[in-house]
Formats: sequence, structure tokens, C-alpha cells
Amino acid sequence: MDSSEPAPSLLKRWLREPLLHVLLIGATLFVVYCALNPRAGQRQDSNRIAITADDLAQIRLAWMAQWQRPPTPEEMGNLLDGKIREEVLFREAMALGLDKDDTIVKRRLAQKMEFVMEDASALRGPAEDELRRWFAQNTQRFAMPTLVTFRHLYFSPDRRGARVRDDAAEALRKLAAKPEEAPEIQGLSDLFMFQDFYAERSTDQVANIFGTSFARALPGLEPGKWQGPIESGFGWHLVWVESNIPGRVPAFEEVEARVKSEWSDEQRAESKRKMFDHMKARYQIVLP
Repeated sequence: MDSSEPAPSLLKRWLREPLLHVLLIGATLFVVYCALNPRAGQRQDSNRIAITADDLAQIRLAWMAQWQRPPTPEEMGNLLDGKIREEVLFREAMALGLDKDDTIVKRRLAQKMEFVMEDASALRGPAEDELRRWFAQNTQRFAMPTLVTFRHLYFSPDRRGARVRDDAAEALRKLAAKPEEAPEIQGLSDLFMFQDFYAERSTDQVANIFGTSFARALPGLEPGKWQGPIESGFGWHLVWVESNIPGRVPAFEEVEARVKSEWSDEQRAESKRKMFDHMKARYQIVLP
């Protein structure tokens, strides 16, 4: 270096120092991070557990709901110790990463998200004309089924073997033109494991007991006389139909409360579906 050239000043020398550049960049990044994350400065209090007046009130209310009396000072102290213990163990577990890849924790958090979506999907009440239009599009949901009231006589294949249907047919001939509770009924049939009389049962309800083919035969029977034999899952039957109330679609006014309830359920489910689809769209799903 030429001795006649002035020596660079101390400031210029520092400005050329790479370490200074690194420090300046780091400081800038820290300032930007703090501006974008105002809660970051609070992390120095991460070891501070603050019990608020609301916490104490909730502890007291939970105790009173269970025991129907206020807690004693000693009981309140034990409850408070339990609250602090729970918070300490929770924070220590989080610090150790025990929440990672834990099926129970995942399930619980997913359940809480379901609750959050349920709250977020709270709906306004529908206008009456809107409900009427929805009802007109979904009338089959509210259709009233055919209801049959009937009595039956049972003929058991276990007791009668191959002649069971013939025995039932012979009993029907004896009961021809006889009333529902004619004396001739005595001793004709076998003991049935369930009821002999059923009032206003739908086809589905009858099918749950006797089977589908028996249930489908009932609406076609003429009320007021013994008919059959009709086969069920148990054997053969003679049937006396007392009444047959045809199914129908009720008027809107008859089921307005139910219509409103089902409309709300459907709208809430749709709202939750849309929220979930929006969340799911942010992820790439990779399957094996």
C-alpha cells in the first residue's frame, strides 16, 4: 500500500466487516418477526401459571353442580391443587412432545374441531315460505305409513310338521263367517312366543317381527273376517284385520315443527361439509 494514501477510517473499516452485516440482518429479522408475532414477547412468561377469578368460579360451579352445595375452604384448596397439577402436567407433556402422533390426542382435538364447526354453523331461522318450498321437495320424509290393526292365530311347523299349512287351512274353514273372538277359536292354534294382537303397526314394524312377506300381505287383506293362511318366519297364520289406515302425506301445518327441525339439521350438516371441504383443500392427501 502507498504510504501517501490516507488510512481508512475506523467507521469504514467496521462497515466492511462481514460480522456486522450478519448482526444487522439478524436484528432486522427479529424486529420483523416481533411485529408479525406480537405474542412472541410473552414467551418469557411461559412458565407462569395464572389462576383467574373465572377459573375459581368455574371450579366452584362444577363442584356445586355435582354435590349441590358450595365447597368448604379445604375442598376448594384441593380443587385448586388439582387444577394446578393438571396445568403443570399438561405443559410438561407438551414440552416433551407427548402430543405428537398420539391417536387419542388427535381424536380429541378432531372432536373439538367438530364442536367448533357446529358452533360456526349456527343458522338463522327459515322463513315460512322457504320451509314450505323445502317441504314440497321432501314430502316423502314426512309420509305417514299405512297402519294395520290385526289379530292372528299361529300354527307351528315344529309341532305340526308337514301338515302345518293344511291344519291352518282347515281351521280357516271352521272359522268361516265366525266373529273375531268366536268360541271355535279355542284349541285351534298353537301358542305364539309374542303377542296375538297388534294395534296400528306399520309395514316396517310388522316386518321386524313376522318378516317382509307377511307384512306386505296385511294391507291387502279385507277387514272384518278371518283370512289366510299367511306364512311368516315362524310358521303359518290366520289373520283378522280390524282396521287398515292408508298411508298419506300430512299437510304442512301438521308437521311444521318437524319440518323446521329437519331443515335446520340438513342446513347445519351442509354448512359443516362446506367448512371441512374448505379446510381439506389446503392439504395434499397422499395415499399408499
